[in-house]
Amino acid sequence: MSCFSCFSSHEKKAASKRSDGGRRQQSQLPASPPPRKQSSAPTRTETSKQRAPVGAAPKKDALPKEADNNNNVAAQTFTFRELATATKNFRQECLIGEGGFGRVYKGMLDKTGQVVAVKQLDRNGLQGNREFLVEVLMLSLLHHENLVNLIGYCADGDQRLLVYEYMPRGSLEDHLLDLRPNYDPLDWFTRMKIALGAAKGLEYLHEKANPPVIYRDLKSSNILLDNWFNAKLSDFGLAKLGPMGDRQHVSSRVMGTYGYCAPEYQRTGQLTAKSDVYSFGVVLLELITGRRAIDTTRPTEEQNLVTWAQPMFKDPRRYPELADPLLNNDFPVRGLNQAIAVAAMCLNEEVAVRPLMTDVVTALSYLWLGPGTGAVSVHAQSPLSDHNLMDGENRNSQAEDGTDTMDRKRAVAEAIEWGSNSRHNARSRCGSASSL
Repeated sequence: MSCFSCFSSHEKKAASKRSDGGRRQQSQLPASPPPRKQSSAPTRTETSKQRAPVGAAPKKDALPKEADNNNNVAAQTFTFRELATATKNFRQECLIGEGGFGRVYKGMLDKTGQVVAVKQLDRNGLQGNREFLVEVLMLSLLHHENLVNLIGYCADGDQRLLVYEYMPRGSLEDHLLDLRPNYDPLDWFTRMKIALGAAKGLEYLHEKANPPVIYRDLKSSNILLDNWFNAKLSDFGLAKLGPMGDRQHVSSRVMGTYGYCAPEYQRTGQLTAKSDVYSFGVVLLELITGRRAIDTTRPTEEQNLVTWAQPMFKDPRRYPELADPLLNNDFPVRGLNQAIAVAAMCLNEEVAVRPLMTDVVTALSYLWLGPGTGAVSVHAQSPLSDHNLMDGENRNSQAEDGTDTMDRKRAVAEAIEWGSNSRHNARSRCGSASSL
């Protein structure tokens, strides 16, 4: 069978007693996919219906059963036998990844010939039924070019499997932190392209999905790459709905990966979109330095990437020390400075000072374009604060041609760098005054 008919022994007994010929609503996911419609984020009129199953503990009768007015596409259901056949009975040669959740296999669906990635959840692993349900729900409701596409799932007996589109280049971690001998190091502009793709995925979750979604588990191993190094976010088992109305945060048990979690979230369990911004800053810093967020093989003072880098954030003259040696100094100096400035702002311990992902996307849209795009000098007389980095862009919103749009993107990138340097200079002046 291919449904959620047995999540506990109590539910099995209850199911066996039903004899009213289907008078009660059956709690299972759709047996077959509905016709595909144009995908979009959940609409505002549907918000109250979707918040209960995703934000709280998922209930079976709240699972999506068909594509309705919100234009969401339900996932397909597969039998365990179908996926065993697709992966050659889960042979070792088909294994392409492994983690706390279980194993990921490359397979081919018999019916369509489509190459897929099959994630088999470890029944004794870190993810259980709740995370499995959340992932199915989230990826059924959210659709974007920078989010991995969920094709379907299997819930036969106690088996829990998820079927995704296959991402041929694996994860960012494979190309940046676990570089194989036959892999070339990522060049600067490819790194910025990957950063931009991940940022766009977060921007969609935070500012375009309704209700907003907090990803909560951004890290290099959860950023998957296609043949052209386009990045897609994967693994939504820890995602949560963001605060609504007057609420400033959602309270949650602290989850995620050490080294990527925002410090205020670790201390208080209070989760906001800015928690994801911090995690993005860690990933961007990994892309810049080629170092892991936590690396116990390094000297003690270098094991935590953010702690090691923070003193250099305060002195732009030391920025080149942060560049990955594998880049062989082949990067634009101004681009490096701006990327580090963006990372530093994302990693600010003051939550309110961290930028919105929209600002980050605008800055990175300029940084990944490659050589020959020119640069705009920083004007010290532009008193831009961290809270109005987009003012310059808004003032030029009437511009219609591509050149003006590019100038605005450059201006935002420069403003971010200027704001970071100004903040450091102000703190230095305050420190000098206090010592008098």
